[in-house]
Amino acid sequence: MIAYTTLDSPLGIMRAGATDNGICLFDFDNRKNIDGIMRRISQNLQEDFEAAPHALLSSLQIQAEEYFAGMRMTFDLPLLLVGTDFQCRVWQALQQIPYGITRSYLQQSRLLGNEKAIRAVASANGENGIAIVVPCHRVIGSGGSLTGYGGGLHRKQWLLAHERQFSGAVQQGQLF
Repeated sequence: MIAYTTLDSPLGIMRAGATDNGICLFDFDNRKNIDGIMRRISQNLQEDFEAAPHALLSSLQIQAEEYFAGMRMTFDLPLLLVGTDFQCRVWQALQQIPYGITRSYLQQSRLLGNEKAIRAVASANGENGIAIVVPCHRVIGSGGSLTGYGGGLHRKQWLLAHERQFSGAVQQGQLF
């Protein structure tokens, strides 16, 4: 079973899922492809989502509230990345982007060893089902443009502004 709940956030309702192996879902309820992402996770894990409490979901809620309050810059939750090997590599690379910093799709492609894989990297970012914790919102176009975000560009813009607002405190070591 994949324990499932919804959580309120300043950006709207978010769906969350976890197994004993980690958080496998944290994404916006009204995201265009949320049902497809949940189907992929369910099929790959051969488990169904069921409304149920889980200690990891409780921890996710606490850490998400701290993040949105500007009191947390990193999450220390076990993650269960559910995707192809390439997607998982892309999502692991996303986790290396520091709070308050952005990287381009080209930079991410180079980090993964193939600068021509920009579209594949962008596609994998779009399939990320663990928003904010796996910070795909920190990837932007080479010219600095806000391009593509499954949760909507207004949310991407909000998240980046939120992190910029609190990144000074982060650099001074005032946050978790």
